[in-house]
Amino acid sequence: MADEWFEQEHFWLNYGPIMFDTQRWAEAATVAEQICSIAGLTKGSRILDAGCGPGRISVEFALQGMNVTGVDLMKPFLDAAAESASDEGVKLDLIQCDLRNYETESPFDVAVNLYTSFGYCHKIEDDITILKRIYGAIKKDGWFIMECLSREIEARDFIEGEWFERAGKIVLTNFGVEGAWEGLRSKWILIDKETGERIEHEFVQRLYSAIELKRILLSCGFSSCEIYGDFDFSPYNQKARTMVLVCRK
Repeated sequence: MADEWFEQEHFWLNYGPIMFDTQRWAEAATVAEQICSIAGLTKGSRILDAGCGPGRISVEFALQGMNVTGVDLMKPFLDAAAESASDEGVKLDLIQCDLRNYETESPFDVAVNLYTSFGYCHKIEDDITILKRIYGAIKKDGWFIMECLSREIEARDFIEGEWFERAGKIVLTNFGVEGAWEGLRSKWILIDKETGERIEHEFVQRLYSAIELKRILLSCGFSSCEIYGDFDFSPYNQKARTMVLVCRK
């Protein structure tokens, strides 16, 4: 069976600098502070960053004195996270693993899955497996805080495409809807501004409505799940910036 798109290292090497732009790095400290406030964390609390990428949030948690484990499938991202942690003088426990297979014998106070790091799998059952694995990694009364694309926000803000310049590339995008708003099809074309080299990639990310994802999380065993429009507890309504789900085990 061919690898799923998110398992292909070359995709992340090419597109990571586009996705994790300066704005995403700049907001990391505030997001980490808000999550610590939501879960009432103190120095030494154990945090699982599930799908940690290049360590954008993991490093900020560590700077606030947390004991952080970052899990990601892509070794180049883990290497980048280790380098960032070293630059900041903090320690991260970094594990290369597919979240569908992740297990731990030392449960965490809180787990996070942030910034569109969900809905990649071809099968819904695999998405649910990831959530069950995260549930199993959290202590009783622990927290799971999740941010991801939502069907409502993507429908509200949908555009067919755009272009912009970032990280030395001209970026051309084209978007489409899969099924009855079951997924967002994205085609990204990158053109190097110096060499003119062109690469392109197309993938589909599954879209869940807020209430649909809440029901799935509750079915995984979480005792509660609240939905917000940002990390500041703003309502999840027509003005929501993003979809944040705050779950308690």
